[in-house]
Amino acid sequence: MKRRLVLYSLLLISIVFVGVLIFGSDKGMVAYDKGDYETALREWRPRAEKGEPSAQNSLGWMYDQGHGVPQDFAVAVKWYQISAEQGNSRAQVNLALKYAHGEGVPQNYHVAVKWYQIATEQGNTTAQYNLGNMYYKGQGVPQDYKAALRWYRFAAEEGIGPAQDMLGFMHSKGLGVPQDYKKALHWFELAAEQGLDVAQFNLGVMYANEKGVSQDYKAAIKWFTLAAEQGYAPAQNNLGNMYREGQGTDQDYETAFNWFRFAAEQRNEEGYFNLGRAYLNGEGIQEDDIRALMWFKILILETSDQSTMETLLNVGKAMPAAKVAKAHVLARECIDKNYKGC
Repeated sequence: MKRRLVLYSLLLISIVFVGVLIFGSDKGMVAYDKGDYETALREWRPRAEKGEPSAQNSLGWMYDQGHGVPQDFAVAVKWYQISAEQGNSRAQVNLALKYAHGEGVPQNYHVAVKWYQIATEQGNTTAQYNLGNMYYKGQGVPQDYKAALRWYRFAAEEGIGPAQDMLGFMHSKGLGVPQDYKKALHWFELAAEQGLDVAQFNLGVMYANEKGVSQDYKAAIKWFTLAAEQGYAPAQNNLGNMYREGQGTDQDYETAFNWFRFAAEQRNEEGYFNLGRAYLNGEGIQEDDIRALMWFKILILETSDQSTMETLLNVGKAMPAAKVAKAHVLARECIDKNYKGC
């Protein structure tokens, strides 16, 4: 079977809007960090009711997360709003998030942008990053890569890892800025060194595909491994590829198979394909054409790529009808089990 996928996936982005809790060493925060939500709630509620903005934001966070109280986005919004209107920038960010996600209030990107902008005026780095996301995605504002870059840079220069990763991605793709792999590498490195899984993955891709740096499979394996061990599925799949091909390491089909399995269990399409291929060829596992077709059928059910569907369907055409039927049953059972233990 021909390889359907590029060995090392393209660079990826993970746009995650971030909320913020209070920082500090007050009794409520100390209790919260220990998971003692009852004490934290007892500490923060009276202070919130007396009008303390930081306690109001913290109380909103408790309701937002369902920590010590039933999760209630509407109540969270109430406390965030009160705190935000008193100028608490963390509450302004959290309130913006609720409007952006439509949690506790009707979704309204324009209002979300308003609160992010207000928070950025106080130098809130989380707000800067989130506002960059709004410009990148064109939510509440016209899509504007240059504006996104501006806000990402503000946050990145203050050490916000996701913003550094986005700067790396935009430089690698030439979005709002001339394409520059060396600058992309710089920003990916800063974010990866902070432990950000998507940045570690992207840095591995840069080393594997010789972008902005000399090709170095050992370095690629290092960064893919760090991301994979955090559960990042694309890195798990790429690490499997490297062990299967023996690039930067000794060829090891069994280890490759295990990484493909981890990726597939997280619904990674490349992981499905590579598991199917491993079963078909007996690479790291006993050859099993029914299991191979099972994973290919799962991929067919989840992919939108027509050529992929046609290629994989041809595998089944060469098999007896009974085996095809069995693979179909196993595929459905695997999906019902949430892809675990298949």
